[in-house]
Amino acid sequence: MAVLGIDLGTSSVKALILDKAGRTLALDKAAYPVEAPQPGWAESDPARWWHATVETVRSVLAQLPASEKIEGIGLSGQMHGVVLADETGQPLRPAILWADTRATAELDTYCNLPHATLLRLANPLVAGMAGPSLAWVKKHEPEVFRKIHVALQPKDWVRLRLTGEIATDPSDASATLLYDLPADGWAEDVFTALGLNRELFPQIKPSAACGGELSKTAAVTLGLPAGIPVAVGGGDTPVAALGTGLLEPGLAQLTLGTGAQLIQLYREPLADKTGRTHLYRTVVPGSWYGMAAVQNCGLALDWVRQTLGATWDEFYTSAATVAPGAEGVTFLPYMVHERAHQPHSQQGGAFTGLKTNHRREHLLHAALEGVAFGVRLALEALPKVDRAPYLRLSGGGSLHPAWRQMLADILGVELVAVDTANASARGAALLGGLVAGTWPDAQSTAELAPAKENSTYPDTTRQPLFEAAYSRFIDLSKTLSPTN
Repeated sequence: MAVLGIDLGTSSVKALILDKAGRTLALDKAAYPVEAPQPGWAESDPARWWHATVETVRSVLAQLPASEKIEGIGLSGQMHGVVLADETGQPLRPAILWADTRATAELDTYCNLPHATLLRLANPLVAGMAGPSLAWVKKHEPEVFRKIHVALQPKDWVRLRLTGEIATDPSDASATLLYDLPADGWAEDVFTALGLNRELFPQIKPSAACGGELSKTAAVTLGLPAGIPVAVGGGDTPVAALGTGLLEPGLAQLTLGTGAQLIQLYREPLADKTGRTHLYRTVVPGSWYGMAAVQNCGLALDWVRQTLGATWDEFYTSAATVAPGAEGVTFLPYMVHERAHQPHSQQGGAFTGLKTNHRREHLLHAALEGVAFGVRLALEALPKVDRAPYLRLSGGGSLHPAWRQMLADILGVELVAVDTANASARGAALLGGLVAGTWPDAQSTAELAPAKENSTYPDTTRQPLFEAAYSRFIDLSKTLSPTN
């Protein structure tokens, strides 16, 4: 017995097969481009998603032992974007993705909503979410808008290709700016205010519920038997939480990649009244999570690495070989506009405090500090409902010991690394197992969670030096902001 997980990311899709014991039997990925036909736009062709999905699924099936059979399929996907499809399921235009900023003017309609309504949306107003994006299409592409039969989240469109069925789940629905978090359903008054047809958005089903069976057409294309149950699935961040065994309210996790996500699980929908952080549903019924997202993590580090001609090992080693504070060099990592928790990010990135005694390793170290300081700002913005006793650490950008130590020192908290770089794909496979009945419920998958590595504790001798550098970082962020 085996289960298949499909994780549709922003720029690539992963397919992963797990056996009943939670062991990875096969893994592959395929990339596709993100297009920017105009400044501030971020689009993708769903047809490329499907082509890449077929490629990766066929690849992992070829690696599967003959004795193993796929019994369930689960899905994970990039959040917030929207695919506008006609009655046959064909996209009417390229998908508008989470990083798209074209709908900034449409946020004015949201700003004019009653305060009580905004509290029920329980999230910062971000242009790249499905609600503002669809309102933009209505205004600027009326011919496309008139032809829309359904507006789908990215993973829901892939599932439509797999099964022919239309649905979504609470974790993706809650990230559209069209969802009433306390009521746990679509916000009908927001649809009315935006002039959108509520019927364009699908029925909401639990993430582990059956979202249809693999159709004969899709089965032939993928090389699988028809009739395999396909879970509704969920957004990549909450599915990754399932994949790493993050299930108990109060626990918190930091995932480092191109961006960074700090999440904490809640027993009830506790919104951030300051409007700086997000609140969404998890893929487990009756559970929510607060999230502070950081845009400038691996994205900013990779720019510095390429610009300075450094290897990743040189980069991360500088965390240990250069003293905290980088001898006065500060890096502001704002290569792209940051989320609401950091209001002073419009000025762009910068190195400051440079002198003739500074070398490349000082700039590398300062860049790591700057990104870690940005993560600390996000952590401090999360509502402190129950202070987590430690932070679980996951993602491909969390592997180097010296970098982990710097993060622990700057964040001031124990870090417990989770041994997986494919959490969303793994979580998707677990959803496939839940819909197939392999495991009775999400809690029963906890024993299959990836192993936790040794903890990294803050070094009390280094922390005061990082505190001074952090204060300098905050002051410079404010000073260089165009609002000052």
